[in-house]
Amino acid sequence: MLFTHARTEAALTLRNGEQVLLTLLIPLALLVGLTLVHVISLPEPRVDSVTPRVFALAVMSTAFTGQAIALGFDRRYGVLKRLAATALPRWLLVAGRVLGCLAVVVLQLVVLGVAAALLGWAPTAAGLLWTVLLTVLGTLTFGALGVLLGGALKAEVVLALANVVWLVLLFAGGIVLTADTLPAGMAEVVRLLPSAALTEGLTQALVDGSAPALSTVATLAAWGAGAGLLATRTTRLS
Repeated sequence: MLFTHARTEAALTLRNGEQVLLTLLIPLALLVGLTLVHVISLPEPRVDSVTPRVFALAVMSTAFTGQAIALGFDRRYGVLKRLAATALPRWLLVAGRVLGCLAVVVLQLVVLGVAAALLGWAPTAAGLLWTVLLTVLGTLTFGALGVLLGGALKAEVVLALANVVWLVLLFAGGIVLTADTLPAGMAEVVRLLPSAALTEGLTQALVDGSAPALSTVATLAAWGAGAGLLATRTTRLS
């Protein structure tokens, strides 16, 4: 039942044209664009610095924005109510969505990784191992934030707010412009955001080939735990 539910969730995401645009095409365009076009100053080879940022964006797009919007509209159309009335236990409904989300994220990162390799990206084996761990943690963290947003507000509000938050985090949340490039006061605030923490962790793993800093992992875990706790109290079936 778990496998079937997860497969269904992943298939529904991949069949949605807007979701594919958000989760794959935009990150892919940014990967190619920021690598080939000198819009912002980056060390050479540029693809090494761009790839961790695009990976972080892909995780955020799928786990947060995509999940929030899907959950909001599932509630609006009564999908959650009907699933809750079936033989599927509540934990399996949640686990199926999480595994489906992870499957989509893995597919994204494989496609983006192949594209980055064609552009000259060559990560270390140790960096890839840390990337897997950070990807799982980042997906769970942003997934909890997505459930918190999508499970409490009306679908139309979720749609607007999720996209606004996505844009803000993309340009001012430590992804396109990392915290190191921002003014001191703003940089300290941005480092506390999950988007900046995931970007910095992936950069440490893929560029430096080192383990992510403890502060990075702690920031992601704190956001995930806090959002998960709030979501259990605020999420509604309709």
